[in-house]
Amino acid sequence: MARVVVDVMLKPEILDPQGQAVANALPRLGVNDVASVRIGRRVEIEFAGEADLDRAKEIADKLLANPVIEDYAVRVEA
Repeated sequence: MARVVVDVMLKPEILDPQGQAVANALPRLGVNDVASVRIGRRVEIEFAGEADLDRAKEIADKLLANPVIEDYAVRVEA
């Protein structure tokens, strides 16, 4: 089996309220040196046989990410 990982993140110009909430909470934990936090998703796809990056990109483009507000990266995980 081959595993492909798809990381989905909001585009930089899109506000990330979840990330902002985490960033605002960090000082209460004594963490004061973090400038910003962005939160995304990691999706793992296991292929029977060889990893198919083209198929994984098609899945990400059509199902996993909203291309209007999100970017994604696809990679094979060893």
